[in-house]
Amino acid sequence: MIITSKSNQKIKQVALLKDKKFRKKSGTYVVEGFKMVSEAFACGKQIEMLVGTQDAIARFDGYQTEKITVSESVFSYVSDAVTPQGILAVLKENNKTLKSPEKPAILLDGVADPGNLGTIIRTCAAVGVKDVYLVDCCDPYSPKAVRSSMSGIFFVNLYFLTREEIRLVMGKTPIIVADMNGENVFTFNPPEKYCLVIGNEANGVSEEVKNMATHTVKIPMDSAVESLNAGVSLAITIYTLTEGKGKSLL
Repeated sequence: MIITSKSNQKIKQVALLKDKKFRKKSGTYVVEGFKMVSEAFACGKQIEMLVGTQDAIARFDGYQTEKITVSESVFSYVSDAVTPQGILAVLKENNKTLKSPEKPAILLDGVADPGNLGTIIRTCAAVGVKDVYLVDCCDPYSPKAVRSSMSGIFFVNLYFLTREEIRLVMGKTPIIVADMNGENVFTFNPPEKYCLVIGNEANGVSEEVKNMATHTVKIPMDSAVESLNAGVSLAITIYTLTEGKGKSLL
């Protein structure tokens, strides 16, 4: 059966997942497109249902999950993509119980742009950082953040905490803050285990978190140039601290 009505109850529920409030309530989020949906299956993610047009759904005949076939107009209604591919999956969120990092980790302090957040998650997955801690950030499960992560969200552990919880969770883990007043990251020799902190796009790392830092590093830049965005800063810094120091995490 092909669903052609936007008032169908399940269709309405999927469409509501564009809203953070409903994602949080249901504990689910949406991934779109053939590549991300296929990788979700390949990674063994908990997939609640597939929604797609008839031709798109047919490409997933061998997968055991609930499948809902819809008309193109209904798919456009539930899709958040500019150019929909006709397939999406509803997945369970993969939030973890708070624990201290065992290897190099990332803490994001107030990252507000979902595109930046998705890019950071993608970079963490690429370099082998598994643990990403989020303090007062935008929603990593928003459609834009998920899309920007390019499946990276499947390969990291997300932990949500308050600034008051940071000291307790980090314990004796060295905290490296990225800040323009720090030492040159290219000559800095990192400890074996640490948590790198990247701050808000406009205001940087909060004073509260800066005061917890055991180290502060910077990317040396021409003084006439504005600071790099959070995603670029994270990529340069974490690759320098790992691959650049011969400390691959992969």
